[in-house]
Amino acid sequence: MNYPNNLADKLGFEAVQEQIKEHCISVLGQEYAEKMKFSNKFHLVKQWVEQVAEMKDLLAARAGEWPQTDYIDLRPWLGPLSLEGNYLSPEAWRDWQRALDVLYKCIRFFENLSEETSPNLRKLTQHYLTKNLEINLDYRAFLPVIQALGDIFDPSGQIKESASPVLGEIRRKKITEELGLRKKLDQLLSTAQKEGWVSKDFSLTLRNGRMVIPIAAEHKRKIKGFVQDESDTGKTVFLEPADALTANNEIKSLESAERREIQAILAKLSERVRPLVPMIEQWMNWLGLIDFIRAKALWAVDHKAIMPEMEEKQEFLWKEARHPLLEISLQKMGKSIKPLNIQLSTEQRIMVVSGPNAGGKSVTLSTIGLLQYIFQTGCLVPVKEQSKMGFFHQIFLDMGDDQNLENELSTYSSHLSNMRYFLENANPKTLLLVDEFGTGTEPGLGGAIAEAILEKLADKGSYGAINTHYGNLKNLADHKKGLFNAAMKYDTVHLEPLYELEIGKPGSSFAFEIAHKIGLPDAIIQSAQKKINKKQVDFDKLLVETSTEKQLWESKNAALEERIRQSNSIKEQYETLKTYLDEEKKNMLNLAKIEAKKLVKEANQKIEQTIRVIKEKEAEKESTKKVRLELANFVETKLKSEQSEKLKVENFNKSEGLDFKIAPSEAGGKSEKWKVESGKLIVGDWVLIENGTNEPTLAQILELKSKDAVVALGGIKSTVKLNRLTKVKAPKQEKKKYAASTGLDLTSKMAHFSHTLDLRGKRGEEVYGMLDHYLNDAILTGVIEVKILHGKGDGILRNLVREQLRRYPQVRKFEDEHADRGGAGVTIVSL
Repeated sequence: MNYPNNLADKLGFEAVQEQIKEHCISVLGQEYAEKMKFSNKFHLVKQWVEQVAEMKDLLAARAGEWPQTDYIDLRPWLGPLSLEGNYLSPEAWRDWQRALDVLYKCIRFFENLSEETSPNLRKLTQHYLTKNLEINLDYRAFLPVIQALGDIFDPSGQIKESASPVLGEIRRKKITEELGLRKKLDQLLSTAQKEGWVSKDFSLTLRNGRMVIPIAAEHKRKIKGFVQDESDTGKTVFLEPADALTANNEIKSLESAERREIQAILAKLSERVRPLVPMIEQWMNWLGLIDFIRAKALWAVDHKAIMPEMEEKQEFLWKEARHPLLEISLQKMGKSIKPLNIQLSTEQRIMVVSGPNAGGKSVTLSTIGLLQYIFQTGCLVPVKEQSKMGFFHQIFLDMGDDQNLENELSTYSSHLSNMRYFLENANPKTLLLVDEFGTGTEPGLGGAIAEAILEKLADKGSYGAINTHYGNLKNLADHKKGLFNAAMKYDTVHLEPLYELEIGKPGSSFAFEIAHKIGLPDAIIQSAQKKINKKQVDFDKLLVETSTEKQLWESKNAALEERIRQSNSIKEQYETLKTYLDEEKKNMLNLAKIEAKKLVKEANQKIEQTIRVIKEKEAEKESTKKVRLELANFVETKLKSEQSEKLKVENFNKSEGLDFKIAPSEAGGKSEKWKVESGKLIVGDWVLIENGTNEPTLAQILELKSKDAVVALGGIKSTVKLNRLTKVKAPKQEKKKYAASTGLDLTSKMAHFSHTLDLRGKRGEEVYGMLDHYLNDAILTGVIEVKILHGKGDGILRNLVREQLRRYPQVRKFEDEHADRGGAGVTIVSL
């Protein structure tokens, strides 16, 4: 049992509860939020937390797939409806129509959840389907009722004329009588206006449910009839002509018949729904629970809360834990919270927190208590991933001033009363939280009593945290098994609290430093230092010096880490540049080799030509001289044309050892396979299709359409943009073939082919080209099924994709992906 009874109030849990209630959209959910309570049953807490985590995921991925409005509470009507002969009003049934429709859709959605992704929410719904065998909980019984309500009531909640044949007949007769009466009275009114008995501004009206003519009081005897009413001044009377009496009586009779028939319809509807009342009551409770779980998930989103690892152990590990209420308050002031890293284990069970006043010790204590409490009410927790939550059977808190004048309890007495309860009831599954341990009396005595109590609590195996300024408790934490020190960090340079928790060492209260900062005279401070125990002064001084040196080294370490980071960044840049230069060198070397081969080939050809001329001229002196001169001119020209590349070639020649010996052997590169032709493209031309690789695809034009062309690729037709086509000479051995392709590496295409094409965010004109190219590759590689990812949105992109798919005879069918894997946002194409 938690202690004290108002533990939730002291920790601030009621504020969290109110935030969750505000997220509920129904009274049903708010009732569950009001009943939130701490549980010491681990399996129950684990189930609650997992339900909230699953709902949080659903809100992120599928929020629009089930109703999240009109969670109307039908319970107030269930009692009256259960009584025989009772029936509900049309206004009440209008709410029922909306509420049952929402309830049916919600149950259906949660019943069909995937067992892999949402097992707990699905199990919750299944539990309601089977929880009570005496009550039929088959929600499909709502469908006929929803249909009946739709047949009886229009969207505004009025009963339709088609609700029953009798009602329809009555209303038609009533309309006929009203039209006949109106026609007769219009004639009388027109005559009266001509005679001046009635003002031209007057028109037919109703009094006491009967249609009458307004007429001046002095002329009321001019028309035979009955006065049904008169104006406040008495100058105008509302006359029912004698000729209208019968028709008005008939209309009144039909109105009575209409009311009786409506009552019969409502009574019949109530009789139909009455057997479903117990089932509706059960499902109303379920809907409230779903609303409550949804509210807790939204609260978790607001506070960036997660589902940590959960263990039925008393130890925990929290990374960057945040007090949810304090965080919101700081955000409103434009400030950010300092997260806490806290760990309790079997070796270190009770944390002794010290440090200066207003340094965050009490906030640390409140954070531990509140986060553990909200976790054990089934909420997600504002901590970072990889945190672990422990589990406690009870939380004991001693915080604040609980002095009681009626019981004559002082502050210290109230603290001691709490400690007595702790000592009597604490056990290894208790979380203890004590603020300002031992204060309220003479420090020496208070410290001694606090030390004795703390030793006993440690021996009991309890877990928790205490705040203190007492040096003896800090010393005890250093050597007592189960205790350990922690301190709130303090900036000793600027004399400001840092609100950060540091585990492993005690902290100073920085009393003299704070006194100096606020301007207390140095003489007073020095006098105070002389008056206290020298050992205590030295101890605090050592703590301050240690804290200052630690801050200094932390600052130097941070600077060193920044330099290391910069060095690593420079190293990465160097390695990237080296890789780039190596690649450039390789490319330039290849280019030099190609140029060298070309030069050797041309030189060989020129030498061979020179030798041939010399032989033909039979080595005549003048002819030989002329030919040698031409050869020299050729060499000089080539040297000049290559001079701009000389340095690069020489460098690479030296590194690679290239030999430019002129030889009669063939050294030319491979010739192009396809010869490019100029001229306008026409049907029947052979073209190369640029496909973004080094080897284009050969095809034949079948049809020209504005900026597009229909081409043949083997036995496949495809539409391609004209700007992707290059006209080439027709292949000799393949002229009779419908189309051919060259340089197409099917093995590579199959290895690198993706079975999903992402078109999200693309424009219409981009979609046609990308989809066309993708389907061509899919057909060529023999794929039988692909996915087109286009998203849902307004459905425009999906319609464009599916319209183009209908043009492919190779497309066997296409359909939506499964709802759990994208639904209408993804199209599955079977080829």
